[in-house]
Amino acid sequence: MSTPQHRSTVLFSRTDPRLGQFAVRPLDLAEDAELLHSWVTHPKAPFWMMQGRSVVEVAAEYRAILEHPHHDAFIGLAEGQPAFLVERYDPAHVELVGLYPPEPGDIGMHFLCAPTDAPVHGFTRVVITTVMAFLLDDPAVRRVVVEPDVRNTAVHALNAAVGFEPVGPISKPEKEALLSFCTREQFAAATRGAAA
Repeated sequence: MSTPQHRSTVLFSRTDPRLGQFAVRPLDLAEDAELLHSWVTHPKAPFWMMQGRSVVEVAAEYRAILEHPHHDAFIGLAEGQPAFLVERYDPAHVELVGLYPPEPGDIGMHFLCAPTDAPVHGFTRVVITTVMAFLLDDPAVRRVVVEPDVRNTAVHALNAAVGFEPVGPISKPEKEALLSFCTREQFAAATRGAAA
């Protein structure tokens, strides 16, 4: 595992012309556990499958992610405020082992926007664009892999908007998932004109 970084360390940032500054920093469980718990257990996050979990249980889950050599978690910021969660994983070792033939340069991704009672039009699309730009900022990454629940039509539409193409359904222990891929070229074509 890499050396822990202070929670204020910004790993990536970009500016959206309409919604402003977006950034990604390391997840710090000492400071973020309660906030993270409120996001992943919220009724608006049913596909995260953590309803009913305690703060301690959620923290333990994310501690295991942070300590795993092939899995990471990050907090996304919008105008400096925590606003979304990002998970990055190596699909050859986590989540998709034996379910598809991984290629060199594949990286897996999950993201979750913080629940809000005052949604901003286009916010989630800016978030997924930021997440993709963050992942592809690593020159070793050639393709992003996702496996959302087949019933999660809102995320399928968002994925398509940034260039993902579905391959087909796959059976995971916890869900039927829609395996989808997005190459650098597909993302660039889908988001041409978006701020860097």
